[in-house]
Amino acid sequence: MGTADGDTMTLVIGGWELRDTAEGLGDALALSTGDSQEWLAAVVPGGVHPTLIAAGRLPDPFADDNLSKHRWIENRDWWYRARFDAEAGDVRITADGLDTIAELFIDGRSIGHHANQFRPAEFDVTLETGGEHVMLIRFSRPLPHSPEAEENGNKGAAKVAAGLRKATFSWGWDFGPRLPSIGLSGDVIVERAARPRLAAPHAHTSFLASDHSQARVIVSVEVENLGAAGETPLSVDAVLTSPGGTAHAQSVAVVDASATVELVVDDPDLWWTHDLGRPALHDLRVDLRSADGIVDTHASRVGIRTIDLSRPIDPIDGGRLFQFILNGVPVFARGANWVPPSPLVGVVDAPLRRELVQRAAEGGMSMLRVWGGGIYEHDVFYDACDELGILVWQDFMFACVAYPGDDPAFAAEVEVEARHQIRRLRSRACLALWCGNNETEALAAIFEHDSGTSAGEWGHHLFHTVLPRALDGLDDVTAYWPGSPWGGSTDELNGFLDGDRHAWEVWHGRDGGPFFTELADRGDRPGDVRHWRRYAADTGRFITEFGILSAPNRETFDRWMPGAQLHDDVFDTHLTDRPGDKIEQIMEIATGLPDDLEQYIDSSQTVQAEAMLFAVEHFRRRQPRTAGTLVWQLNDCWPGMTWSLLDVDSTPKAAYYAMARASAPLAVSIAEDGEGGVEVWLVNNTRHHQRVPIDVEIGTFDGADRIRQQVIGEAEAATSVLVWSTTVAAADERHYVWASSPDDAFPIARTHFVDPGALQIDPPSVSWSVDGPYLDIVSKGYSYGIRISHPEPTTRLSDNWFDMRDGDRRRILVQNGDPTLAHVGPSRLQALEHRKADA
Repeated sequence: MGTADGDTMTLVIGGWELRDTAEGLGDALALSTGDSQEWLAAVVPGGVHPTLIAAGRLPDPFADDNLSKHRWIENRDWWYRARFDAEAGDVRITADGLDTIAELFIDGRSIGHHANQFRPAEFDVTLETGGEHVMLIRFSRPLPHSPEAEENGNKGAAKVAAGLRKATFSWGWDFGPRLPSIGLSGDVIVERAARPRLAAPHAHTSFLASDHSQARVIVSVEVENLGAAGETPLSVDAVLTSPGGTAHAQSVAVVDASATVELVVDDPDLWWTHDLGRPALHDLRVDLRSADGIVDTHASRVGIRTIDLSRPIDPIDGGRLFQFILNGVPVFARGANWVPPSPLVGVVDAPLRRELVQRAAEGGMSMLRVWGGGIYEHDVFYDACDELGILVWQDFMFACVAYPGDDPAFAAEVEVEARHQIRRLRSRACLALWCGNNETEALAAIFEHDSGTSAGEWGHHLFHTVLPRALDGLDDVTAYWPGSPWGGSTDELNGFLDGDRHAWEVWHGRDGGPFFTELADRGDRPGDVRHWRRYAADTGRFITEFGILSAPNRETFDRWMPGAQLHDDVFDTHLTDRPGDKIEQIMEIATGLPDDLEQYIDSSQTVQAEAMLFAVEHFRRRQPRTAGTLVWQLNDCWPGMTWSLLDVDSTPKAAYYAMARASAPLAVSIAEDGEGGVEVWLVNNTRHHQRVPIDVEIGTFDGADRIRQQVIGEAEAATSVLVWSTTVAAADERHYVWASSPDDAFPIARTHFVDPGALQIDPPSVSWSVDGPYLDIVSKGYSYGIRISHPEPTTRLSDNWFDMRDGDRRRILVQNGDPTLAHVGPSRLQALEHRKADA
């Protein structure tokens, strides 16, 4: 498809075919003229794997133990072929989504090479003849042959691939398989450009009055191919239209291939995160004009807002705070890390990305971090974050390996890539931060700490010179942070007094921050050093990663791994973390070791949920000294045992619902000190002062003893306040503390004094009935971790995984699914199941 007008032509090549040859073989001229018997209809966007799956040549790699059946794809050359019509003359070929080692041919003649998944390739070509032309793209094996390249992860193939601009997680990670995507995942466009054109206009809010009464929006424009206009003057018209239809417009002349428009907006409709207000988006239209009319046009949606990273000195603990300020309002960022929803990253799947961001918003999250081991996400992801009011912490794509930053050619390629992505994303309302890398310099620091020798370059030049230089002049508004984790000095890299940190001491059972290289004191039980209660000692400023692994939901198991049993071959194929028994060390002391897969699912999800609830409540009570918690990780890239809150089918795990309650803009949390001391806190991350009644109850699980008291909690915006405390004489396995709102101003909070498996709970009776779209649930006896299961992955529940006291009633809204298919019951934990059997 395409357009042609005189000397102007724009053509998107379609009708791609795919075939393979042995490495290094295949004649471009012969393949250009051969018949189609050995060619398959290519899936574009997509790649080699989706094409082979669609053609029935390969099974789905995620199902059962099919992963090994895809490894051979790495060792072949893959050829794409398509035909297009064009007249003789000079054209520009722009190819987006070349993944990754690519050579392009037209009519059997090579026109150039490209080796960067993260930016388009451009080639200026002279077509010698008019008529039909044949384009070929050959994708070669991405890695050299070596024993190290055959090993998975950042100590094997990812290390070998450090000089290749490709998603690091392609080579296997602790949350996903080795399944490197390959092929064509974007458009290939043929243009004969005989006119000037706009190059990614940049819109940003340069001023916002403290009372929000006025804003100034700057629209900066660059013009390409200016020489094609000759002596004809050009101008730029910019029109910004609010959601209510109010338009602000201005025209300026193009001077030296650029133009700047300033629009003054009174009483602006601001873009907020969804928890603080409405994420209002304005329509921006920019026209490039000559005396003859519109030459080029650009349309986008932008938000009027300011976002700053505030790092003042902390007068209490020393060091510096680390807090985002949105439109003058301090933000406690609640959210998660985003990983690509599939290793086959060329598959866009817009509905899935929208669904995942929607789930994040519904779960109370206000920030997602695009992790540096994946990809710069597809536009549909950023569209969803803009529209749903989710901030984005954007990593540049570097993670966990030593990059050759001292190689001039590599550094130059990185700068071109960075400038492309900066132009692409800089006007996004959701964009909060550019970050140089994920854990690259942290791992270098650990190496130096352990070895006593220099780690070498490791990419330092990229993160401290190349990327800041790329941002200079392109995006001087969005904050840049050299890496995650990072501090004001190497001593504070992953420390507690400055910058952000990755809190993996708990999961890895380590101490010795900032390097977490020392084994923690294990005591008698290995699980103690991995227990979530250790989060209470973490005083980090902004927690960019932390998490606990769990299994996907049972229905997801049945869809992807039917018949799998606990630790059989299929199960262990989908458990890529090593060693694979960390979660079981925690379960041994917290829930009891599971007897079967059902108990493993419930127990691992219980541990994850209790851990994330405990951690987020702890960190929010510390605000502003801690000002963000991003859980590792929001979503999955395959059906595995991972740290995700949403499994591969986007169905929430127990921790998702626990996080949603802990992340509510107005929340109550309960802290206990292990010796009977109990505190009730009001946490306010709304924009207004809050004064609310809080019903506090201390009771026994059998319902025989309940002491109730109502207290009034008050908290200014962006503060956490201790509103009530007491000492519980019988802080034991029979008691709980419960805090609720008489008018549903905040979610229910509860705490226990012992681990879930040690709770002295008599077997409860849970009944439910269906009333239209609602489930009405009644508990007789105390029910721990009520779980509502449903066979349809698109089903939405207003809540799940919650406790119910004796006599409690709960009404749960069921959407996008038949409520009569739901099943309701308490979590199946081994220790509680055995107690039930003994009763």
